[in-house]
Amino acid sequence: MSILPIHVLGSPVLRQRSPEIVQIDDALRRLVDDMLETMYAAKGVGLAANQVGVARRVAVIDAEDQKYVLVNPVILESSGRATSEEGCLSIPDIYADVTRPDRVVVEATDRDGNQVRIETEGLPARAIQHEIDHLDGILFIDHLGPMKRRMLLNRWKREHEKDASYVREVKPASAGQI
Repeated sequence: MSILPIHVLGSPVLRQRSPEIVQIDDALRRLVDDMLETMYAAKGVGLAANQVGVARRVAVIDAEDQKYVLVNPVILESSGRATSEEGCLSIPDIYADVTRPDRVVVEATDRDGNQVRIETEGLPARAIQHEIDHLDGILFIDHLGPMKRRMLLNRWKREHEKDASYVREVKPASAGQI
C-alpha cells in the first residue's frame, strides 16, 4: 500500500464529476487500499478518489466505527436536517458549519463487487454525503452562503499564495497517532 498525495483547492480534478466504474478489478482494490492508508495518515474520516487525483467514482469512509468502501454510490433517501462543522483534506485548515440531511440510505458496490445498501445517520451520513459531493465535483464550501464562501476562499488564497502546486504530500502517521 502507498500513501498518495492529496489534491487541494484549485486542482481541476476536484471540480470534475467522476465517471462510473465499470469493472471491479485488482487495480481498483489497490486504489481503495491506498486511499484508506492515505485517509488514515491524513487523519480524515473520508476520502474520494478525485482527492488523490484519480477521476473514478469511489470513496472510502471510516466514521464512528462505520467503515465503507463505496463504488458508484447513489443516495436513495435522505431525511432530517443537521448543521455541523465540516472540514476537508483538500482544503486543510478551513472549517465551516454545513447543513445536510441527518440520515441517508445509499446503494453502492463494495471493493469485492457486492451490492450494498447502507442506512446511517449522524457523522457517517455526513461523511458519505461529503464524499459523494466530491465525486460530483462539489466541495463543502459550495454549500455555504456567498459571503461566508468568499471570506473563506480569500483566507485560503492569502494562506496559500506561495504554494507552487495543487498537491500536498501526506506524511505517514507515527505509531499510535491514528
